[in-house]
Amino acid sequence: MRRRRAAALATTALLAVAVLAGCGSSSSTSGASSSSASSSASASAGTSSSVTATGAFGKAPTVTIPDATAGSALYTKTLIQGTGAKLTTTQSLLGDFVLYDWSGKTHKLLGSTYTEGVPTLFTGTLLPGLETALMGQKVGSRVLAVIPPKDAFGTTGNSTIGVGANDTVVFVIDMLKTFANTVGVTGTQTSDGGGALPTVKAGAAGKGPTITIPNTAAPKTLVVKTLLKGTGPVVKKGQYIVVQYTGVNWRTKKVFDSSWSRSEPWATEIGEGQVIPGWDTGLVGQTVGSRVLLVIPPKDGYGTAGSSSAGIKGTDTLVFAIDIIDAS
Repeated sequence: MRRRRAAALATTALLAVAVLAGCGSSSSTSGASSSSASSSASASAGTSSSVTATGAFGKAPTVTIPDATAGSALYTKTLIQGTGAKLTTTQSLLGDFVLYDWSGKTHKLLGSTYTEGVPTLFTGTLLPGLETALMGQKVGSRVLAVIPPKDAFGTTGNSTIGVGANDTVVFVIDMLKTFANTVGVTGTQTSDGGGALPTVKAGAAGKGPTITIPNTAAPKTLVVKTLLKGTGPVVKKGQYIVVQYTGVNWRTKKVFDSSWSRSEPWATEIGEGQVIPGWDTGLVGQTVGSRVLLVIPPKDGYGTAGSSSAGIKGTDTLVFAIDIIDAS
């Protein structure tokens, strides 16, 4: 597990988890729309097609939702046409978004990454309506998606973020950057660790490095070692970083978590307590494009409680090899 369980997450972080959960049934409308909703969707979208969003790309939009019941069909519209590459199913998207709940004739704002100042990485399995709305769209685009229950959270809704079983959700998303799901840092490692430290060997392209734990006692203090120094900007506290990583338990010598195995880059705010302390300490000050070895004792990991869901005891030292892909 990457996130600490101790502190409550920000509203938008909860929303991001829900957005990427992929609940609900398959979408009834396939393919991304262009400058307006498809004719078949428009015909049955009803009042959903009356939703508007204005404002400049990269700034919080002004969203207007009619005081009426939403239509039953998925409705999407490209509000601003970007000029970048098209998003594909083998990529993840970094984007800003606002999310509204539309219930009956009322609506409410659930959250906004614009006000939080931290974007979201759309990766893995998305809500069906979001996948339809975003795939094929170009980076630099602003996309509106009015998603009925069957293409969002299904008949259960999502009580955690305040979406009822019969509620429509409204997204406005600014598409900032894309990353290949198998992206990693480039260049040659100048060190592979070794000796009293774990050995990290670069793997095949798109597969990530391998970590071998030595038959010695784990260090008692945090170890941070740059294996490959990137040429990008320095990572600063409070930035949103995109990474690929492998985590190994020193005691068991086995991988307990890996973004590479899921073919999904992972992202977090760094230096702000959203991850275990060893990550916050070890990654702030590194440069984008770097591969970093972290050896994290319990006090800088999950503490005496450990993390039972990941098989981590309160006495376990953790080892990570982390590729820093982006910081924004």
